[in-house]
Amino acid sequence: MKTSPFLHAKQSNRDFFITTMPAHWVVALSYASVRGQDTEEGSIQRVLNTSRIASIKDFTLRGGDYPNAIVLNWVSKDNPLSIVGGNLQFEDAPRSAQIIDGQHRIAGIRAAIVENENIGSMDLPVVIYQNLTSRECADIFLSINEEQKPVPRSLVFDLFGIASEGSVDPAALRARDIAMNLHTFESSPYFGLLKLPGTPIRKGGIAFSTAVTAIKPIVEAKGALEQIGIEELEVERQIILNLFLAIASKYKDQWGSKENVFLYAAGFMAAAQFFQQKLVSYCSTKQSFKADTIRDALNLEGDRLIWQSEIKGLGGSAAVSKVYDRLVEAFEPDAGKQKTFEI
Repeated sequence: MKTSPFLHAKQSNRDFFITTMPAHWVVALSYASVRGQDTEEGSIQRVLNTSRIASIKDFTLRGGDYPNAIVLNWVSKDNPLSIVGGNLQFEDAPRSAQIIDGQHRIAGIRAAIVENENIGSMDLPVVIYQNLTSRECADIFLSINEEQKPVPRSLVFDLFGIASEGSVDPAALRARDIAMNLHTFESSPYFGLLKLPGTPIRKGGIAFSTAVTAIKPIVEAKGALEQIGIEELEVERQIILNLFLAIASKYKDQWGSKENVFLYAAGFMAAAQFFQQKLVSYCSTKQSFKADTIRDALNLEGDRLIWQSEIKGLGGSAAVSKVYDRLVEAFEPDAGKQKTFEI
């Protein structure tokens, strides 16, 4: 029999317990009841995202913190919660409590325990409701995930620069460093142009989070550059800078025009996607990632320049796709091959 000290709380018409439990208890007694697959009351969860589980496992193994509570709905009739001597008392029996919020955290922690059993002793904050209906579970889930808005992604990526190593996504941290280099390097086409946290709000432009998100797939583990043997941060910084130097050279003194599509999110993201999908392979074959190599492969002169007016009325992915397609149309690769990489 397990015992755990607790606090009792009441909000609106619902009571719950606030406690802590070792991670291996939480893993043992909780389960996800999936909406559309399970028919029991409280089935609100989605199917697990395996890549997210792997990411959380790695975060846990690096010593990441979990200050936010796992939220459970205790439903077991064979293993009821009881209060004895000021403590909650229960068995850590399987399928005792449905997960309302935290299923990916629990799955990632479970995977981490397999690799390092000591993680099982890590205390997790836990909130426990009892015998809630599906509607009540949905209300609580939406309260956590919709009403309580997360902080802006630009702030998250900015804080990666000062956070401890175990708290950050290494690929996002590397992408952040490269994006910051674009913003702070005086010779960069984006010098002073990215919208950082705390800067005045202005129409248009590229949010820092957008730049980081666009660059991350290029520099992550097993990403586009690592697959061809390029892993050094300084080299990756220069390569990404070369990409935008090449594009900017096509616009010349019109680069700063408010109609330049590459000064907006859709253009930046499309350029990063084009680099990943087309230019990495091409430059690898040429064994050159110099700005001149990229510039010479793009026919964007004169009336072939891409302007913001071309994506007017398009939103999100449609705008990115339009600019990407225009870059593909402008791509005129040279079949020649160099003997050594040039950066």
